[in-house]
Amino acid sequence: MSDIYSPQSSSKPGTSILVNATRDESRKGIILGFLAYLIWGSFPAFFKLLPDPTPLEIVSHRIFWSALFLLTLVLLRRQGREILQILSNRKVLLTLCCSTLLIATNWLTFLFAVQRGEVLQSSLGYFITPLLSVLLGFIFLGERLGLWQKLSVFLALMGVVYLIIEYGQIPWIALILAISFGVYGLLRKVAQIDALIGLTVETLLLAPIAGSYLLYLSYSGQAAFLNGSTTYDVLLPLAGVITAIPLLFFIASARRLQLATIGFLQYITPTLHFLLAVIVFMEPFSREQFISFMLIWAGLFVYSFDAVLKRRNNYC
Repeated sequence: MSDIYSPQSSSKPGTSILVNATRDESRKGIILGFLAYLIWGSFPAFFKLLPDPTPLEIVSHRIFWSALFLLTLVLLRRQGREILQILSNRKVLLTLCCSTLLIATNWLTFLFAVQRGEVLQSSLGYFITPLLSVLLGFIFLGERLGLWQKLSVFLALMGVVYLIIEYGQIPWIALILAISFGVYGLLRKVAQIDALIGLTVETLLLAPIAGSYLLYLSYSGQAAFLNGSTTYDVLLPLAGVITAIPLLFFIASARRLQLATIGFLQYITPTLHFLLAVIVFMEPFSREQFISFMLIWAGLFVYSFDAVLKRRNNYC
């Protein structure tokens, strides 16, 4: 294996400084990525603090305040022209309209799962997502699947099928979360738009609808926001900010790390969801769910093992 990451591997002047700079950037990327997935993983605990507002009201606040926060960032970075260019491109705008509906569905389903006490299903959904993304790439992008990748997708599929057969019901929350986010990722990959600009446009597309619904709730006296609870007055706008912040961390991390490293970090979120569900929220964890999770975890292990092998081969 090449010693490219070792300062002693080259006698050229400045090589050691360059390698150290690369390592520093990688270290920063790992820290930022860890923070992003840690925040996403703690979302169930945050949204459990909002038991009274309906999921639709919460997601409306999440959209509205995210749009304001992200638009402010874009304008401060003087990228407003990029938003105008996207809005004038019908093909890209249509793609973003579809991705907007998918991410809104994902957010709404997740909030419904939290309030219903189904955080285990949200964990299951986000464990399935990376394997579903592999399958979507194969179907729609012509990406070839290796033997190990086929096995990983098969194991995940068996985990879901087993749960349906033995548990007696379709884990629809997990499937909606996985499918909506998986297809969302596919559309964003096809659109090839900067993550920050893309999310800003997506939230701006929904902001008028979300704002109108919040005004309706306010005038009809059904709103939790500005209705006497200081906690809700702070947390509901904050929901929009914490939607944007981990994404910004993720963008900065993705620019510094390889895709394989990001792939490992992404398991932090569903793992935290799982631990919160079982340990903190005390959700029942049946034998059927355990076997299903084991099959999916086995698929993730095979998928990760294959990614490690490919990464090592690239450096050899």
